[in-house]
Amino acid sequence: MEMSNNIRPNHLAWHETLEVHELVVFQSISLMKLKRFIKEVRDSELKSIYEHVIKGLETNLKELLEFYALAPTEELRDRNLDDGFFSGDLLAFAKTSVRNYSNAITETATPILRQTLNKQLQLSIQTHEMVFNYMYKNGYYPAYDLEKLLKHDVQLANKALKMK
Repeated sequence: MEMSNNIRPNHLAWHETLEVHELVVFQSISLMKLKRFIKEVRDSELKSIYEHVIKGLETNLKELLEFYALAPTEELRDRNLDDGFFSGDLLAFAKTSVRNYSNAITETATPILRQTLNKQLQLSIQTHEMVFNYMYKNGYYPAYDLEKLLKHDVQLANKALKMK
């Protein structure tokens, strides 16, 4: 189907939807951790930074959630911190590790360091695969069902926003 440059669909493209999904999940989990751990922060300046980041993440999530109306969603069930949350946090860590190692390798001039980083990158990729397979098998990451994936995102973001 060809479209003129002036006419666009009234919905997000699939790749945009998936990028928003990634941002919402990562920021929701981060927000939940920040809200949980701010009580432990004793330094007033650091606590102020935490508060600033929390407010920023809350704003980001509220803005990003508005785009979910442009993708298929339906009513969500409430979830507590559970294996889905913990495995999602581990998956975010694995994804970030892969990205960080990839970036570090592009900045590396020393061959032995490049070999070491490449070995560790491969381990990070394997970790990501293990965590993803666990999540998929247990229904925590319905990667092939966009509607379920987006419903989970909305639920997770709303839970993070409601935390005190």
